[in-house]
Amino acid sequence: MGQPRTFTFPGEVGPKMSETQVPNTVRLTSHVGSTARFPIVWGASGPLERGPIVAGAPDTPGRNAIGAHHGAVSVYRAVAVAAGGLDAAHVPDLTDTTPTDVIGPWPRWGDPKALVSLDPFGATVSEHYGDLIAGGARIQPSIAVTRSRLRLPETEVAVAVGSLEPDGDILHEDGSIGVTKAAIEPVWYLPGIAERFGVDVHTLRRVLFEQTGGMFPELVTRPDLDIFLPPIGGTTVYIIGGPERLSDGSPVTARVHDECNGSDVFGSDICTCRPYLIQAVHGCVSDAQKGSVGVVAYFRKEGRALGEVTKFLVYNARKRQPGGDVAREYFNRTECVAGVQDARFQQLMPDVLVWLGIDRIERLISMSNEKYDAIVSSGIEVGDRVEIPPESIPADAWVEIEAKRAAGYFSSRGASDLATEGREFD
Repeated sequence: MGQPRTFTFPGEVGPKMSETQVPNTVRLTSHVGSTARFPIVWGASGPLERGPIVAGAPDTPGRNAIGAHHGAVSVYRAVAVAAGGLDAAHVPDLTDTTPTDVIGPWPRWGDPKALVSLDPFGATVSEHYGDLIAGGARIQPSIAVTRSRLRLPETEVAVAVGSLEPDGDILHEDGSIGVTKAAIEPVWYLPGIAERFGVDVHTLRRVLFEQTGGMFPELVTRPDLDIFLPPIGGTTVYIIGGPERLSDGSPVTARVHDECNGSDVFGSDICTCRPYLIQAVHGCVSDAQKGSVGVVAYFRKEGRALGEVTKFLVYNARKRQPGGDVAREYFNRTECVAGVQDARFQQLMPDVLVWLGIDRIERLISMSNEKYDAIVSSGIEVGDRVEIPPESIPADAWVEIEAKRAAGYFSSRGASDLATEGREFD
Protein backbone atom coordinates (compact mmCIF):
# COMPACT_ATOMS: atom_id res chain seq x y z
CA MET A 1 0.00 0.00 0.00
CA GLY A 2 1.23 3.51 -0.76
CA GLN A 3 1.47 6.46 1.57
CA PRO A 4 -1.47 8.91 1.84
CA ARG A 5 -1.49 11.29 -1.12
CA THR A 6 -1.81 15.07 -1.12
CA PHE A 7 -3.51 17.52 -3.45
CA THR A 8 -2.78 21.25 -3.45
CA PHE A 9 -5.48 23.78 -4.34
CA PRO A 10 -4.40 26.49 -6.78
CA GLY A 11 -4.76 30.12 -5.84
CA GLU A 12 -4.87 31.89 -2.51
CA VAL A 13 -6.78 31.22 0.65
CA GLY A 14 -10.04 33.19 0.76
CA PRO A 15 -10.21 36.55 2.56
CA LYS A 16 -11.89 35.12 5.69
CA MET A 17 -9.56 32.17 6.02
CA SER A 18 -6.14 32.38 7.62
CA GLU A 19 -3.62 29.72 6.66
CA THR A 20 -3.69 28.49 10.27
CA GLN A 21 -7.42 27.95 9.98
CA VAL A 22 -7.63 26.19 6.63
CA PRO A 23 -4.54 24.65 5.05
CA ASN A 24 -4.42 24.72 1.26
CA THR A 25 -3.18 21.15 1.05
CA VAL A 26 -5.57 18.22 1.33
CA ARG A 27 -4.28 14.93 2.70
CA LEU A 28 -6.00 11.96 1.08
CA THR A 29 -6.14 8.86 3.26
CA SER A 30 -7.06 6.35 0.60
CA HIS A 31 -4.42 3.85 1.56
CA VAL A 32 -2.99 2.38 4.73
CA GLY A 33 -0.13 4.59 5.86
CA SER A 34 1.46 3.31 9.04
CA THR A 35 0.54 1.34 12.14
CA ALA A 36 -1.98 3.20 14.26
CA ARG A 37 -0.46 5.04 17.21
CA PHE A 38 -3.49 4.10 19.30
CA PRO A 39 -4.68 0.60 18.36
CA ILE A 40 -8.25 -0.15 19.38
CA VAL A 41 -9.09 -3.33 21.27
CA TRP A 42 -12.88 -3.11 21.22
CA GLY A 43 -14.45 -4.81 24.22
CA ALA A 44 -11.42 -4.45 26.47
CA SER A 45 -12.40 -4.13 30.13
CA GLY A 46 -10.83 -0.72 30.69
CA PRO A 47 -10.26 2.49 28.74
CA LEU A 48 -6.49 2.22 28.69
CA GLU A 49 -6.59 -1.35 27.42
CA ARG A 50 -9.25 -0.44 24.86
CA GLY A 51 -7.43 2.66 23.64
CA PRO A 52 -8.75 6.16 22.87
CA ILE A 53 -10.94 7.03 19.90
CA VAL A 54 -9.16 9.61 17.73
CA ALA A 55 -11.17 11.07 14.87
CA GLY A 56 -11.14 14.22 12.79
CA ALA A 57 -9.30 15.64 9.81
CA PRO A 58 -7.08 13.22 7.85
CA ASP A 59 -3.89 14.77 9.25
CA THR A 60 -5.00 14.36 12.89
CA PRO A 61 -2.08 12.69 14.71
CA GLY A 62 -2.90 9.18 15.87
CA ARG A 63 -6.19 9.13 14.02
CA ASN A 64 -7.75 5.67 14.28
CA ALA A 65 -11.39 6.26 13.34
CA ILE A 66 -13.32 7.16 10.22
CA GLY A 67 -15.50 10.28 10.37
CA ALA A 68 -15.58 13.18 12.79
CA HIS A 69 -16.95 14.05 16.20
CA HIS A 70 -20.20 16.01 16.69
CA GLY A 71 -22.41 13.72 14.63
CA ALA A 72 -24.94 15.44 12.39
CA VAL A 73 -23.55 18.93 13.08
CA SER A 74 -20.01 18.07 11.99
CA VAL A 75 -20.83 19.55 8.58
CA TYR A 76 -21.83 22.86 10.20
CA ARG A 77 -18.50 22.90 12.03
CA ALA A 78 -16.75 22.44 8.71
CA VAL A 79 -18.67 25.42 7.30
CA ALA A 80 -17.65 27.44 10.36
CA VAL A 81 -14.00 26.66 9.59
CA ALA A 82 -14.44 27.53 5.91
CA ALA A 83 -16.14 30.82 6.80
CA GLY A 84 -13.40 31.78 9.22
CA GLY A 85 -15.50 31.54 12.36
CA LEU A 86 -13.70 28.52 13.80
CA ASP A 87 -9.99 27.77 13.81
CA ALA A 88 -9.42 24.28 12.45
CA ALA A 89 -6.59 23.88 14.95
CA HIS A 90 -8.78 24.72 17.97
CA VAL A 91 -8.25 22.38 20.91
CA PRO A 92 -11.21 22.08 23.32
CA ASP A 93 -10.50 23.22 26.87
CA LEU A 94 -12.09 20.45 28.94
CA THR A 95 -11.56 22.12 32.31
CA ASP A 96 -14.54 21.50 34.61
CA THR A 97 -16.45 19.54 31.95
CA THR A 98 -16.33 16.14 33.66
CA PRO A 99 -19.64 14.34 34.32
CA THR A 100 -21.82 15.57 37.17
CA ASP A 101 -22.72 11.96 37.95
CA VAL A 102 -20.85 8.69 37.58
CA ILE A 103 -22.25 6.18 35.09
CA GLY A 104 -20.64 2.74 35.32
CA PRO A 105 -18.39 1.06 34.60
CA TRP A 106 -20.51 -2.06 34.24
CA PRO A 107 -19.37 -5.62 33.45
CA ARG A 108 -21.04 -5.63 30.02
CA TRP A 109 -18.90 -2.68 28.92
CA GLY A 110 -16.23 -5.30 28.37
CA ASP A 111 -18.43 -7.41 26.08
CA PRO A 112 -17.59 -6.52 22.46
CA LYS A 113 -21.01 -7.77 21.35
CA ALA A 114 -23.08 -5.94 23.97
CA LEU A 115 -21.97 -2.43 22.96
CA VAL A 116 -21.29 -1.68 19.30
CA SER A 117 -22.79 1.77 18.65
CA LEU A 118 -21.33 3.99 21.38
CA ASP A 119 -18.09 4.43 23.31
CA PRO A 120 -18.77 3.48 26.94
CA PHE A 121 -15.73 5.48 28.05
CA GLY A 122 -16.72 8.52 25.98
CA ALA A 123 -17.70 10.65 29.00
CA THR A 124 -14.40 10.32 30.86
CA VAL A 125 -11.69 10.88 28.24
CA SER A 126 -10.06 13.71 30.19
CA GLU A 127 -9.82 11.45 33.23
CA HIS A 128 -8.46 8.39 31.46
CA TYR A 129 -6.45 9.98 28.66
CA GLY A 130 -5.41 13.26 30.29
CA ASP A 131 -1.70 12.70 29.75
CA LEU A 132 -2.23 11.89 26.08
CA ILE A 133 -4.39 14.98 25.62
CA ALA A 134 -1.79 17.12 27.35
CA GLY A 135 0.76 15.67 24.94
CA GLY A 136 -1.24 16.85 21.94
CA ALA A 137 -3.49 13.87 21.16
CA ARG A 138 -6.84 15.06 19.75
CA ILE A 139 -9.07 12.94 21.99
CA GLN A 140 -12.57 14.31 22.55
CA PRO A 141 -15.57 13.27 24.62
CA SER A 142 -18.40 11.54 22.76
CA ILE A 143 -20.64 11.58 25.85
CA ALA A 144 -21.45 14.45 28.23
CA VAL A 145 -23.34 14.08 31.50
CA THR A 146 -24.93 17.03 33.30
CA ARG A 147 -27.87 17.97 35.52
CA SER A 148 -30.85 20.21 34.82
CA ARG A 149 -34.55 20.69 35.39
CA LEU A 150 -37.31 19.96 32.90
CA ARG A 151 -40.17 22.43 32.54
CA LEU A 152 -43.15 20.88 30.76
CA PRO A 153 -46.58 22.57 30.58
CA GLU A 154 -48.30 19.22 31.06
CA THR A 155 -46.36 18.64 34.28
CA GLU A 156 -47.34 22.03 35.65
CA VAL A 157 -50.98 21.18 34.91
CA ALA A 158 -50.58 17.78 36.58
CA VAL A 159 -49.24 19.49 39.71
CA ALA A 160 -52.07 22.03 39.64
CA VAL A 161 -54.80 19.37 39.45
CA GLY A 162 -53.08 17.09 41.94
CA SER A 163 -52.27 14.11 39.73
CA LEU A 164 -48.58 14.65 40.54
CA GLU A 165 -47.41 15.89 43.93
CA PRO A 166 -44.16 17.84 44.42
CA ASP A 167 -41.64 16.30 46.79
CA GLY A 168 -38.97 19.01 46.64
CA ASP A 169 -36.34 16.67 45.20
CA ILE A 170 -37.57 14.88 42.09
CA LEU A 171 -40.57 17.13 41.43
CA HIS A 172 -40.39 20.73 42.62
CA GLU A 173 -43.19 23.08 43.68
CA ASP A 174 -42.98 25.02 40.40
CA GLY A 175 -43.59 21.81 38.44
CA SER A 176 -39.98 21.40 37.30
CA ILE A 177 -38.39 17.95 37.30
CA GLY A 178 -34.83 17.39 38.47
CA VAL A 179 -32.91 15.17 36.05
CA THR A 180 -29.46 13.94 35.16
CA LYS A 181 -29.08 13.91 31.41
CA ALA A 182 -26.50 12.47 29.06
CA ALA A 183 -25.82 13.39 25.43
CA ILE A 184 -24.34 10.52 23.43
CA GLU A 185 -22.73 10.70 20.00
CA PRO A 186 -22.72 7.54 17.88
CA VAL A 187 -19.42 5.64 17.76
CA TRP A 188 -19.78 2.52 15.65
CA TYR A 189 -17.61 -0.58 15.89
CA LEU A 190 -18.18 -1.79 12.34
CA PRO A 191 -17.55 -5.54 12.86
CA GLY A 192 -20.03 -5.49 15.74
CA ILE A 193 -22.57 -3.46 13.77
CA ALA A 194 -22.37 -5.96 10.92
CA GLU A 195 -22.83 -8.91 13.27
CA ARG A 196 -25.79 -7.22 14.97
CA PHE A 197 -27.53 -6.88 11.59
CA GLY A 198 -26.42 -10.28 10.30
CA VAL A 199 -24.46 -8.96 7.32
CA ASP A 200 -20.90 -9.36 6.13
CA VAL A 201 -18.72 -6.50 7.41
CA HIS A 202 -17.25 -5.87 3.95
CA THR A 203 -20.74 -5.61 2.49
CA LEU A 204 -21.75 -3.21 5.26
CA ARG A 205 -18.73 -0.98 4.65
CA ARG A 206 -19.27 -0.93 0.88
CA VAL A 207 -22.98 -0.11 1.14
CA LEU A 208 -22.35 2.60 3.75
CA PHE A 209 -19.83 4.13 1.35
CA GLU A 210 -22.14 3.93 -1.66
CA GLN A 211 -25.37 5.03 0.01
CA THR A 212 -23.76 8.10 1.58
CA GLY A 213 -22.63 9.33 -1.82
CA GLY A 214 -19.05 8.24 -1.32
CA MET A 215 -18.55 10.60 1.62
CA PHE A 216 -16.23 8.21 3.46
CA PRO A 217 -13.89 6.38 1.02
CA GLU A 218 -11.97 4.90 3.95
CA LEU A 219 -14.92 2.60 4.56
CA VAL A 220 -13.68 0.63 1.55
CA THR A 221 -10.01 1.63 1.37
CA ARG A 222 -9.03 1.37 5.05
CA PRO A 223 -10.13 -2.03 6.39
CA ASP A 224 -7.67 -1.49 9.24
CA LEU A 225 -9.98 1.20 10.68
CA ASP A 226 -12.88 -0.50 12.47
CA ILE A 227 -14.33 2.60 14.17
CA PHE A 228 -16.78 4.87 12.33
CA LEU A 229 -18.32 8.08 13.65
CA PRO A 230 -21.37 8.45 11.38
CA PRO A 231 -22.82 11.92 10.67
CA ILE A 232 -26.17 11.11 12.24
CA GLY A 233 -28.10 12.30 15.25
CA GLY A 234 -27.23 10.96 18.66
CA THR A 235 -29.18 10.05 21.77
CA THR A 236 -30.15 11.98 24.89
CA VAL A 237 -30.86 10.11 28.12
CA TYR A 238 -32.91 11.63 30.95
CA ILE A 239 -32.53 9.93 34.33
CA ILE A 240 -35.18 10.71 36.93
CA GLY A 241 -34.53 9.73 40.52
CA GLY A 242 -30.74 9.82 40.45
CA PRO A 243 -28.20 7.70 38.52
CA GLU A 244 -27.01 6.13 41.77
CA ARG A 245 -30.24 4.13 41.80
CA LEU A 246 -29.08 2.35 38.66
CA SER A 247 -26.52 0.52 40.76
CA ASP A 248 -28.51 -0.20 43.94
CA GLY A 249 -31.11 -2.59 42.54
CA SER A 250 -33.92 -0.04 42.29
CA PRO A 251 -36.71 -0.96 39.84
CA VAL A 252 -36.41 0.74 36.45
CA THR A 253 -39.21 2.49 34.58
CA ALA A 254 -38.19 3.32 31.02
CA ARG A 255 -39.21 4.57 27.62
CA VAL A 256 -37.08 4.51 24.49
CA HIS A 257 -38.49 7.25 22.27
CA ASP A 258 -37.69 8.10 18.67
CA GLU A 259 -37.69 11.74 17.66
CA CYS A 260 -40.82 13.32 16.20
CA ASN A 261 -40.34 17.04 15.80
CA GLY A 262 -43.92 17.67 14.66
CA SER A 263 -45.53 16.13 17.73
CA ASP A 264 -42.80 16.29 20.40
CA VAL A 265 -42.12 20.00 19.86
CA PHE A 266 -45.11 21.47 18.02
CA GLY A 267 -47.97 19.23 19.13
CA SER A 268 -49.09 17.82 15.79
CA ASP A 269 -52.09 15.58 16.39
CA ILE A 270 -51.51 13.03 13.63
CA CYS A 271 -49.48 10.80 15.94
CA THR A 272 -49.16 9.90 19.63
CA CYS A 273 -45.50 10.82 20.08
CA ARG A 274 -45.74 13.76 22.51
CA PRO A 275 -48.63 12.35 24.56
CA TYR A 276 -46.74 9.08 24.98
CA LEU A 277 -43.52 10.94 25.82
CA ILE A 278 -45.30 12.99 28.49
CA GLN A 279 -46.90 9.83 29.86
CA ALA A 280 -43.44 8.31 30.15
CA VAL A 281 -41.96 11.34 31.92
CA HIS A 282 -44.84 11.46 34.38
CA GLY A 283 -44.63 7.70 34.91
CA CYS A 284 -40.91 8.01 35.62
CA VAL A 285 -41.56 10.82 38.12
CA SER A 286 -44.31 8.95 39.92
CA ASP A 287 -42.32 5.72 40.10
CA ALA A 288 -39.12 7.51 41.15
CA GLN A 289 -41.03 9.07 44.04
CA LYS A 290 -41.75 5.49 45.14
CA GLY A 291 -38.10 4.42 44.96
CA SER A 292 -37.65 3.46 41.32
CA VAL A 293 -35.40 5.15 38.78
CA GLY A 294 -36.85 6.55 35.57
CA VAL A 295 -35.05 6.52 32.22
CA VAL A 296 -36.19 8.21 29.02
CA ALA A 297 -33.85 7.63 26.07
CA TYR A 298 -34.54 10.02 23.18
CA PHE A 299 -33.15 8.91 19.81
CA ARG A 300 -32.69 11.27 16.85
CA LYS A 301 -34.51 9.10 14.28
CA GLU A 302 -36.96 11.55 12.78
CA GLY A 303 -39.74 10.00 10.70
CA ARG A 304 -38.80 6.40 11.56
CA ALA A 305 -35.25 7.32 10.48
CA LEU A 306 -36.59 8.17 7.01
CA GLY A 307 -36.46 11.91 7.60
CA GLU A 308 -39.06 14.62 7.96
CA VAL A 309 -39.37 15.30 4.22
CA THR A 310 -40.31 11.67 3.61
CA LYS A 311 -42.70 11.77 6.56
CA PHE A 312 -44.56 14.79 5.20
CA LEU A 313 -44.73 13.22 1.74
CA VAL A 314 -46.33 10.18 3.35
CA TYR A 315 -48.82 12.40 5.17
CA ASN A 316 -49.88 13.86 1.81
CA ALA A 317 -50.17 10.41 0.24
CA ARG A 318 -52.26 9.14 3.14
CA LYS A 319 -54.68 12.05 3.08
CA ARG A 320 -55.07 12.15 -0.71
CA GLN A 321 -55.40 8.44 -1.49
CA PRO A 322 -58.75 7.09 -2.71
CA GLY A 323 -60.86 6.29 0.32
CA GLY A 324 -58.97 8.74 2.51
CA ASP A 325 -56.56 8.19 5.39
CA VAL A 326 -57.41 4.72 6.62
CA ALA A 327 -55.59 2.41 9.03
CA ARG A 328 -55.34 -0.55 6.65
CA GLU A 329 -53.19 1.55 4.27
CA TYR A 330 -51.07 3.21 6.95
CA PHE A 331 -47.87 1.22 6.41
CA ASN A 332 -48.44 0.76 2.68
CA ARG A 333 -48.34 4.51 2.07
CA THR A 334 -44.97 4.76 3.82
CA GLU A 335 -43.53 1.88 1.83
CA CYS A 336 -44.78 3.34 -1.46
CA VAL A 337 -42.91 6.59 -0.81
CA ALA A 338 -39.84 5.37 1.09
CA GLY A 339 -39.44 1.80 -0.15
CA VAL A 340 -39.53 0.52 3.43
CA GLN A 341 -42.04 0.81 6.24
CA ASP A 342 -39.51 1.68 8.91
CA ALA A 343 -35.75 2.33 8.81
CA ARG A 344 -35.13 2.59 12.54
CA PHE A 345 -34.17 -1.08 12.87
CA GLN A 346 -34.06 -1.16 16.65
CA GLN A 347 -31.12 -3.59 16.92
CA LEU A 348 -28.77 -0.81 18.06
CA MET A 349 -31.19 0.85 20.48
CA PRO A 350 -30.50 -1.34 23.56
CA ASP A 351 -26.85 -0.25 23.65
CA VAL A 352 -27.74 2.85 25.65
CA LEU A 353 -29.56 0.69 28.21
CA VAL A 354 -26.51 -1.57 28.47
CA TRP A 355 -24.34 1.54 28.95
CA LEU A 356 -26.57 2.50 31.88
CA GLY A 357 -26.08 -0.94 33.43
CA ILE A 358 -29.76 -1.88 33.12
CA ASP A 359 -30.45 -5.62 33.17
CA ARG A 360 -34.19 -5.44 33.88
CA ILE A 361 -36.94 -2.93 33.11
CA GLU A 362 -39.82 -3.29 35.53
CA ARG A 363 -42.16 -1.03 33.55
CA LEU A 364 -41.55 -0.42 29.84
CA ILE A 365 -43.71 2.47 28.64
CA SER A 366 -43.98 1.40 25.03
CA MET A 367 -46.31 -0.59 22.78
CA SER A 368 -43.67 -1.25 20.10
CA ASN A 369 -43.00 -4.92 19.46
CA GLU A 370 -39.76 -4.06 17.62
CA LYS A 371 -38.38 -2.18 20.63
CA TYR A 372 -39.49 -4.88 23.05
CA ASP A 373 -37.94 -7.64 20.93
CA ALA A 374 -34.65 -5.73 20.61
CA ILE A 375 -34.45 -5.08 24.36
CA VAL A 376 -35.18 -8.68 25.29
CA SER A 377 -32.77 -9.98 22.63
CA SER A 378 -30.03 -7.85 24.20
CA GLY A 379 -30.36 -9.78 27.46
CA ILE A 380 -32.47 -7.21 29.34
CA GLU A 381 -35.58 -8.55 31.04
CA VAL A 382 -38.88 -6.69 30.79
CA GLY A 383 -41.66 -6.86 33.36
CA ASP A 384 -44.82 -4.90 32.58
CA ARG A 385 -45.51 -3.17 29.27
CA VAL A 386 -47.51 0.05 29.51
CA GLU A 387 -49.68 1.22 26.62
CA ILE A 388 -50.98 4.71 25.96
CA PRO A 389 -54.54 5.11 27.34
CA PRO A 390 -57.31 5.95 24.87
CA GLU A 391 -57.94 9.35 26.45
CA SER A 392 -54.38 10.43 25.57
CA ILE A 393 -54.65 9.58 21.87
CA PRO A 394 -55.24 12.65 19.64
CA ALA A 395 -58.25 12.42 17.36
CA ASP A 396 -56.25 12.15 14.13
CA ALA A 397 -53.79 9.62 15.61
CA TRP A 398 -56.23 6.71 15.83
CA VAL A 399 -55.26 5.65 12.31
CA GLU A 400 -51.68 5.17 13.48
CA ILE A 401 -52.65 3.34 16.67
CA GLU A 402 -55.03 0.91 14.98
CA ALA A 403 -52.52 0.17 12.21
CA LYS A 404 -49.77 -0.48 14.74
CA ARG A 405 -51.98 -2.67 16.92
CA ALA A 406 -52.86 -4.75 13.86
CA ALA A 407 -49.15 -5.05 13.04
CA GLY A 408 -48.34 -6.57 16.42
CA TYR A 409 -47.94 -3.67 18.83
CA PHE A 410 -48.72 -4.54 22.44
CA SER A 411 -52.26 -3.72 23.53
CA SER A 412 -54.64 -4.99 26.18
CA ARG A 413 -57.65 -3.76 24.23
CA GLY A 414 -59.67 -5.83 21.75
CA ALA A 415 -59.07 -6.40 18.07
CA SER A 416 -57.82 -3.47 16.03
CA ASP A 417 -60.10 -1.64 13.62
CA LEU A 418 -58.36 -1.27 10.26
CA ALA A 419 -61.33 0.68 8.92
CA THR A 420 -60.47 3.60 11.21
CA GLU A 421 -60.31 6.81 9.17
CA GLY A 422 -58.39 9.98 9.80
CA ARG A 423 -59.33 13.60 9.27
CA GLU A 424 -59.27 15.10 5.80
CA PHE A 425 -57.03 18.07 5.04
CA ASP A 426 -58.49 21.32 6.42
